[in-house]
Amino acid sequence: MTKIHKSAAVAVSLSLMAAACASRSEDVGAAYVSSVTYQSYSCKELSLEAQRVSSAAAAASGAQDSQRTKDVVATTAAVVIFWPAAFFVGGDNAKTAELANLKGQLQAIEAASIQKKCGISFQRT
Repeated sequence: MTKIHKSAAVAVSLSLMAAACASRSEDVGAAYVSSVTYQSYSCKELSLEAQRVSSAAAAASGAQDSQRTKDVVATTAAVVIFWPAAFFVGGDNAKTAELANLKGQLQAIEAASIQKKCGISFQRT
């Protein structure tokens, strides 16, 4: 195999492994959650639920970013040191789905809060 072919093979391998890595938490989109779920909540209940979901989303974001870091390290090890390490790269679809759902819940709570004119402040990070 020529040097150009080896370089091309490495480049293709890197892009395939990078695609298998977990997404960064900020790149995970919100799953759809209907605000109807929260229509019966009072403004105080919406505020408490927003705090609970926000805390859970922060924890899920940390877990998502941790998984991404592990995947990047495994990818680097696979390319540089030991190719069987590539089998440890793959993200975590359950973590990603949980984070997307929590983000969707926050959007639904915010929509319900706006509809009820609660005045709850939602900050984006």
